[in-house]
Amino acid sequence: MKKGIHPEFVETEVKCACGNTFTVKSTKKDLHLEVCNKCHPYYATGKENSLVSRTGRVEKFNRKYGFTKEAK
Repeated sequence: MKKGIHPEFVETEVKCACGNTFTVKSTKKDLHLEVCNKCHPYYATGKENSLVSRTGRVEKFNRKYGFTKEAK
């Protein structure tokens, strides 16, 4: 690598909107995030939450338009 042309690589404090902070290495002095691994639904629970809400939406659609399964 050529000297003098690359940005300085420093310890960076990352701050999330949820209040979580952690340290990484970056070329920026500080970073501000909207979502981190502590507040993101997938990482916070270990499973995808949107799957549950999608199932509910499909059932709601089927009830609304009469596509419900009838017992035979």
